[in-house]
Amino acid sequence: MLGGAGDAAAAPASASSDLIYYSVAPDVRLNVRSGPGSNYHIVKVLPYDAKVPLFCQTPGTTESGYYGTSNIWDCIGTNQYVSDTYVHTGRDGYVTSRCS
Repeated sequence: MLGGAGDAAAAPASASSDLIYYSVAPDVRLNVRSGPGSNYHIVKVLPYDAKVPLFCQTPGTTESGYYGTSNIWDCIGTNQYVSDTYVHTGRDGYVTSRCS
């Protein structure tokens, strides 16, 4: 099942100097999805060695990836989400505010 419009929160406005960029797992070209789950459309694929901003985080489908298993999805732009299991945040759990 694909997520419909309105299911995914837009990225909040934030000054670029306030954003922290996190590294994507090594040797991974990460799928960016339109919502917080593997059931959403792929909107683009990140290149190797990408770094991503985290505007907010939200629960979604549970995924297993380079950094373990989690249901946390990171919003990296308006309607752009990646599984937190591929982002090196330095710890388990939420590291920024939840998406509204």
